[in-house]
Amino acid sequence: MCSGGSEVEVKRVFIGAGCNRIVNNVSWGASGFVSFGAHNAVAIFCPKSAQILTTLPGHKAVVNCTHWLPSSKFLFKAKHLEQHYLLSGDADGAIILWELSLTDGKWRQVLPVPQLHKKGVTCIDGIMVSNIEAMFASTSSDGTVCLWELVFPLTSGGNCKLSCLDSFSVGPKPMVALSLAELPGDSEQIVLAMGGLDNKIHLYCGGRTGKLVHACELKGHTDWIRSLDFSLPLGINGEVNNIFLVSSSQDKGIRIWKMALCSSMSNGHGVYKKEEISLSSYIEGPVLVAGSSSFQISLESLLIGHEDWVYSVKWQPPLISVERDSYYQPESILSASMDKTMMIWQPEKTSGVWMNVVTVGELSHCALGFYGGHWSPNGDAILAHGYGGSFHLWKNVGNDNWLPQKVPSGHFASVTDIAWARAGDYIMSVSHDQTTRIYAPWKVQASLQDGEFWHEIARPQVHGHDLNCLAVVHSKGNHRFVSGAEEKVARVFEAPLSFLKTLNNANLQKSCSSDDVLDDVQILGANMSALGLSQKPIYVQAVHNAPERSGIDGLDTLETIPDAVPTVFTEPPIEDQLAWHTLWPESHKLYGHGNELFSLCCDHKGELVASSCKAQSVAVAEVWLWQVGSWKAVGRLQSHSLTVTQMEFSHDDNFLLTVSRDRQFSVFSVTRTGAGEISYSLLSRKEGHKRIIWSCSWNPHGHEFATGSRDKTVKIWAVERDSIRQLTTLPQFMSSVTALSWVGLRDQKVNGLLAVGMENGQIELWNLSCNRADDGSIATPGLAAALAVRIDPFICHASSVNRLAWKKNEEDHTSMQLASCGADNCVRVFDVTVE
Repeated sequence: MCSGGSEVEVKRVFIGAGCNRIVNNVSWGASGFVSFGAHNAVAIFCPKSAQILTTLPGHKAVVNCTHWLPSSKFLFKAKHLEQHYLLSGDADGAIILWELSLTDGKWRQVLPVPQLHKKGVTCIDGIMVSNIEAMFASTSSDGTVCLWELVFPLTSGGNCKLSCLDSFSVGPKPMVALSLAELPGDSEQIVLAMGGLDNKIHLYCGGRTGKLVHACELKGHTDWIRSLDFSLPLGINGEVNNIFLVSSSQDKGIRIWKMALCSSMSNGHGVYKKEEISLSSYIEGPVLVAGSSSFQISLESLLIGHEDWVYSVKWQPPLISVERDSYYQPESILSASMDKTMMIWQPEKTSGVWMNVVTVGELSHCALGFYGGHWSPNGDAILAHGYGGSFHLWKNVGNDNWLPQKVPSGHFASVTDIAWARAGDYIMSVSHDQTTRIYAPWKVQASLQDGEFWHEIARPQVHGHDLNCLAVVHSKGNHRFVSGAEEKVARVFEAPLSFLKTLNNANLQKSCSSDDVLDDVQILGANMSALGLSQKPIYVQAVHNAPERSGIDGLDTLETIPDAVPTVFTEPPIEDQLAWHTLWPESHKLYGHGNELFSLCCDHKGELVASSCKAQSVAVAEVWLWQVGSWKAVGRLQSHSLTVTQMEFSHDDNFLLTVSRDRQFSVFSVTRTGAGEISYSLLSRKEGHKRIIWSCSWNPHGHEFATGSRDKTVKIWAVERDSIRQLTTLPQFMSSVTALSWVGLRDQKVNGLLAVGMENGQIELWNLSCNRADDGSIATPGLAAALAVRIDPFICHASSVNRLAWKKNEEDHTSMQLASCGADNCVRVFDVTVE
């Protein structure tokens, strides 16, 4: 509760995250939602809105794979289900079962699956045996395979029944691909196909309750098996007596295997004789014996078309037959490859030869390709996830015309720093994935839908080193920021014309609020350098004068970096546009530090930028001050003996607060003379905590500040003349405090909200109210602190919160926005309402 009995309400506005770069990481459910791993969180996104809806905390290690029950393949069995379930497996071998209630959209963790895997889970695949019963198999890099039975509750809120049917070892070469299916016929037999490092496909059979026995092996691939998928025995005329298995491999090939019930092959019907003499006649392979039935396995087709490893193959989910009002299995396969293409394969109507009928993506120099491809439940959209943690979605708008669609995007490594733009119209983040990204609300006019959705609208920096810190420059004029990476140089960037116009489109502004800024900017965009370090400007005049490229000169080869084409976007850009065409030019380099940059901050007037680097001595731990504009070093502040972890200027820019790994904080007095010169002095240095101090934040309307530490405490201090006085210590937190941000409320000088981020991913908001004397100092009893709200874990981070930042809002102190970033690859924005 806040002062005066008012309440604080927190809602999720936006979650930006990239997908873990792991095969089997993504699953598209019959619910219509897509699940994926974002570091140790399981993220859920809605393809229709291109928004991440929630993240599920619970895993302690990186999430390797997710699988929906029912998946998109079993939509026909999920029409009346109110609860859908999701399995997620991580790098420690843990599997968690989650439940989604479709009626209210609420998630809950049902139960952790008993941990039989000792190493990372590599694949999970499941089938719906009936409306309330599922079976799934899991495999691990420790060489074990487990088969599970899951019975769903008949009523909402009931308990699931989970039992392990079988667990066995496959030897020293682990399996990385699984597919589970019910065999056709009335035998109630299950077949499990698995493949991995020994280049063979292993088939296991068994009853629904018994043990699995090794039935046979399929040989043919010459490299690791990467993906397997069974078709469903659903024909247009009802049940069929055969099923197909499709397999893909690092040998760049795809194989389709036919499993036909032997009795149906020997009955002499003409249809089978015709098949024997057709072009697609099979090469006879082993016979699979399952219970009282046996199946002849044959190679139906070999598909060659990809130019790199084929990581994923999937049968199209069943479609409904309008004439018979029943579902049938389409003869259509989706493949995704490291060559950055996805292909749809179908047999030609006359000859039956399987052909590539659709290709999306591009053979590209843009990093590496796709880790997996997925069908939407009704087969009208396909989704790929790629090397850069990115999603790529295409929708069939008719006649096999597949067009790219908007998708969520974000960092695919820990997000280290975040900052609001000068006017609060976008947020900027940096990450260990070596990119700087800009997210903004893209306002939609009321013709179709009213409101705004957040999207990534630019990627100003794509670097060759991990990025650690960022400072947005608050001075008037063009948008600028400074970033620091795992290098000794800080780099200054300035917004190009294409970004300024795109931002206007996002804000639904016809022209920039300051047209003179648009007139002054002569740089349209930027080009990537060969080493991925400096970004060179593209001038407006140069674009006008550029000759048209034609013929061979206009082709990008795999060895060259393409020229950027700076573009003014009228709708949120997609991944390929973001990766190349939204860069900002680098205007200055700031040399001085002896080690890698660690933290940056800018004062409120936009005149000074402070920087620090990793350090183990007093000389290296000094803070450098840089003058905005000339970008000259105007100060070197010595106080700490180890790395300065965060810095912040007071609201009037008279003080600079620094906190360090040496457990001390320092307050420097900074004064500016009329000639633009800077003078500074150390006001005070204190050992504020018993462990590393990770974070600090000033009261935006006073000279009080907070410090947060690994010792799980937050302390509030006040600057009084030439000394520092401790006002209070908040009650000890459950985890290390890694991020703080203080915002003013209502009458500003009295009330404030302090956002506290922790190593376990949790965020709490604390109400702080100061009892001020007439001279502005804190009177006795000082400062009162009370917990206002603990943010719901399902919208918080799943691992350490790295930075918190309130949006500056001078008019309305009842409705505010808080941005956060964390080690779970996520950038988050919350609406905070004080009632």
